[in-house]
Amino acid sequence: MQVTVGRIGRPHGVRGDVVVGVRTDEPELRFAPGSRLDTDPVGVGPLTVAGSRWHSGDLLVRFQGISDRTAAAELGGVWLMVDSSTLAPPDDPDEFRDGDLVGLSVRTADGTVVGTVTDVLHHGQDVLAIAPAAGAGTEQILVPFVKAIVPEVDIPGGVLVIDPPAGLLNLEDAT
Repeated sequence: MQVTVGRIGRPHGVRGDVVVGVRTDEPELRFAPGSRLDTDPVGVGPLTVAGSRWHSGDLLVRFQGISDRTAAAELGGVWLMVDSSTLAPPDDPDEFRDGDLVGLSVRTADGTVVGTVTDVLHHGQDVLAIAPAAGAGTEQILVPFVKAIVPEVDIPGGVLVIDPPAGLLNLEDAT
């Protein structure tokens, strides 16, 4: 599975550097010289980091084979990714990667099957998007990803347990 680590923005200077919007907690590791990054769209890459540095709060990256502003400008908007198998597991047992959560079966504390995690949304508050089990009558369930509502995440077991407050699910009332 691919994990996004950044997105290329505008060119910086005339030698091929680009500003990268960082989407990783480890930019020094992911954008170290020699690092190979997959791309979306696929046809642009893979790209190999020739060098990187911080400048006025922005990460500037130069890729091998990109040596001028014109070539750098053509990379604008490209997503940079790495294979999730290259990532070390999180140190915190309560920290999860989105890709680890997507696909988990969701059930309530009493064992009622709710559905399957399809996405993790990050809009101020992390929210799990869940495709409900067959017959639920709704297209998507959104559940805040907080310990009080999601007390158990068993990635090896493929299960996420939720303890929803009254009214959060209302699966029987959904239309």
